[in-house]
Amino acid sequence: MKIAILTIEPNSYSIQRLKAEGEDHGHEVDVIDTLHCYMDITSSRPTVRYHGQELPRYDAVIPRISAAIMFYGTAVARQFEVMGTFNVNESVAISRSRDKLRSLQLLSRKGIGLPRTGFANKPDDIKDLIRNVGGAPVVIKLLEGTQGIGVVLAGTAKAAESIIEAFMGLQANILVQEFIKEANGAAIRCLIVGGKVVAAMKRQSSEGDFRSNLHLSNTAEVFKLSKSERETAIKAAKVIGLNLCSVDLLQSKNGPMVIEVNSSPGLQAIEKATGKNVAAMVIKFIEKNAKPNSNKTHGQG
Repeated sequence: MKIAILTIEPNSYSIQRLKAEGEDHGHEVDVIDTLHCYMDITSSRPTVRYHGQELPRYDAVIPRISAAIMFYGTAVARQFEVMGTFNVNESVAISRSRDKLRSLQLLSRKGIGLPRTGFANKPDDIKDLIRNVGGAPVVIKLLEGTQGIGVVLAGTAKAAESIIEAFMGLQANILVQEFIKEANGAAIRCLIVGGKVVAAMKRQSSEGDFRSNLHLSNTAEVFKLSKSERETAIKAAKVIGLNLCSVDLLQSKNGPMVIEVNSSPGLQAIEKATGKNVAAMVIKFIEKNAKPNSNKTHGQG
């Protein structure tokens, strides 16, 4: 098989692992810089060009589209779908996952557990916005933030008001979210491949911090999921429409709550914590499912 990986980080652990596993399975794997792709959009023979040449017809594409290049990256992924190439994560699903508000609305509609969340542009009553998610303490998130950046815990209503007003002064889109105290600064990351949880780890925040992102030098260890946690993670991935993703959960008194669905999960921490060869599982999923014109949306999403 011929497999392409779309990325702007060709030397990252995840990309190198996927490439190595693909080649170990006897496939030809090309790592392609997404931003250097350009498209020939025509009804007769749509193509993707790269460094002055037409790219070959691939059997499958693994899109690793970061938030920084979401618009252009999903356009490139969609072009491959138009061409009939099997896409591990379709462009419409990537767009859903990268839009935090949209993903929360979709999950909410399907009854999946979520922290109570408020979203507003210029609320007339900030106090009511805070009260409506259960009152202080509250978590305030920049809608475009990633890897724990732009996430603030406001311990009092007064502090929350000041932070919200400051963000609004910068014309930033924000979410105001219920703080799940009983999670104790820990989050569970579930790695989904083809509708199954293939690995899970628990990430613990650093002392004095409530954010559990590993980019902030926190710890991770293998974790055994409960039935409800496993079912919640699988359902969340299905609602967003992703074959490969991570689902981050908080343990609350009301059951597991989803805080994020990530369409380009890093593999290093979870492979190290669990000892699972996740990259090989992704390649095996492609081997089983990659067929021409088998995407659900065919680039129409």
